[in-house]
Amino acid sequence: MDTGYIISTTKKIITYGTFDMFHEGHLRLLKRAKALGDELIVGVTDENYDRSRGKLNVIESTEKRMQIIEALDFVDKVILETHKKQKAEDMVKYGIDIFAIGDDWEGTFDYLNEFTQVVYLTRTEGISSTLLRKDNFDIIKLGIVGLGRETKAFIDEAKHIPNLKINRIYSPDVSDLKQVINENNGIEYGHDKYEEFLDSSISAVYIDTALEEHYPLIKRALLADKHVLCENPLALHKSELRELLNLAKERKLLLLSALRTAFLPAFNQLLSELEGGLIGEIKEVRATRTSLFKDKSYPDTFMAQGATNILSSYPSLLVNKILGKSKDITFFDQGTEAYDVSNLIISKHIGGAIGISNVATGIQSEGDAVISGTDGYVYIPSPWWLTKEFRVNHEEDHKSQTYKYEFNGCGLRYMIAEFISLIQRDERKSKMLSPKDMIGINRVLLEYNERKLKELGKA
Repeated sequence: MDTGYIISTTKKIITYGTFDMFHEGHLRLLKRAKALGDELIVGVTDENYDRSRGKLNVIESTEKRMQIIEALDFVDKVILETHKKQKAEDMVKYGIDIFAIGDDWEGTFDYLNEFTQVVYLTRTEGISSTLLRKDNFDIIKLGIVGLGRETKAFIDEAKHIPNLKINRIYSPDVSDLKQVINENNGIEYGHDKYEEFLDSSISAVYIDTALEEHYPLIKRALLADKHVLCENPLALHKSELRELLNLAKERKLLLLSALRTAFLPAFNQLLSELEGGLIGEIKEVRATRTSLFKDKSYPDTFMAQGATNILSSYPSLLVNKILGKSKDITFFDQGTEAYDVSNLIISKHIGGAIGISNVATGIQSEGDAVISGTDGYVYIPSPWWLTKEFRVNHEEDHKSQTYKYEFNGCGLRYMIAEFISLIQRDERKSKMLSPKDMIGINRVLLEYNERKLKELGKA
C-alpha cells in the first residue's frame, strides 16, 4: 500500500575536525569516511570552540578552513561545529547513519552509539597539522614592556601558546628587572633602555605600564615595526588613539587592546547567540565592574588614574558589542577634583536602547551583568568579565537555560592565542576586537577625560 511517504535509502556519514593546515592525512581520512556511505557531511570546528577546549595552536581562520573543505567535490555538505553537545544534535537533525572519526579518538565518542553507529578510522602516520606548523611557521619572539599587575600572569599564560617565546623584558627599574630574571620564568634578558629593547630580535611587544605611558610606548614600538598588544586604554585622548590606529595601519602592524574578556570563548558564544535573536530585540545592557584596589595594596598613584580610566573599558566592551555606537553619554561620578573613585555611566544607542555601566575603585558592588530583550533576558554572574557561563531567562520558566563553557587559567591565554594567530596569518584586524570596536569601547573614557580637562580649565 502506498503511504505517501518517501523512504530514503541514502546512507549518511558525518565527521568532524579542525582541518588546520589541510594535508594529505585529512584528505585520506575524508575519502575513507565517504566510502562508508553515499552522502558525506563534514563539521568544521569554529576557532572559538577549539579554544574553549584548549586547542590554542590553530593557524588558519574558520572561514578559510571551511572554504577548503567546501572545495572538495566528494563532500556533500559542510557545517560549523560551535559547542560540545552539537554532535548528538546533528546525528538526529541530519538522520546520520555513521559517525566517522580518526582512531586517535578511539573510545571517546562511544556514547554516540545511542544515536548512530560510531566508526573509528585509521589515521595516516607521519603527517599532522602540528608537524606542519612547526616546519612552516617561525617562533614569534615577544618582549614584555613594564612590570604591571598582569605581567606575571601574562608570562605564565603565554607558556600554553605554541610558537611563542618570551625571553626579554623592559623596565627603567633595574632592581625589578633583576628580580624578574632571578625568578627563572623564562626571561633571560632585561633592558632598562627602551631603544635597546626595541632593537633586539623581538617582533612583538606586550605593554603593561601606568596608563599615561601607553601612548608614547606604543608609538615608539610601532615606529620600530613591532606588533603591539597593550593593556587598555591604548591612549587617554581621542587624537592619540586615532594617531596610533592610523600609524599601525600605515605600517601594516597589528595593534590590539589587551581586553581579555573580548577573547573568552563563552563571551563570544554569548554574542553569537544574542545576534541570532536569543532574547529578541535588546533594549538595555547593565554591567558593573568594581574593585577595592586599596585592600589589595595598590599604590595611590594607581588609584589616581581614576575608576573610569582603570575599569570602564570592561562594561563599555559589553555595551558596545551588543548595542553598537553610543549617541549620547552621561556621567555621574564621585571622587576628588583630580580623579573619580566611582562613576555611573549611561549611554543612549540606536533604536532607543540604553547602556548602564557602573565602575568603582572605592566602592564595591556585585560584579554581574544583565542584558534585557523583548523576549527574555540574559544574566551573567559575577565576575561577568571572566565569563564562564550565562543564564537565559524567559517569561515561561521551562524555556530558560544555562550555558556553561570550559575556562582554562585566568583567561589571558585566549587573548594571547588570538594575537599570535593574527600575526602568523598576516592579518591586522581581530574580528573579536576590531579597530572600530576599540574606538567605540574607549569613547566613554576618552570623552570623560576631555570633559574633565575642560572642567579643570586645561583643554
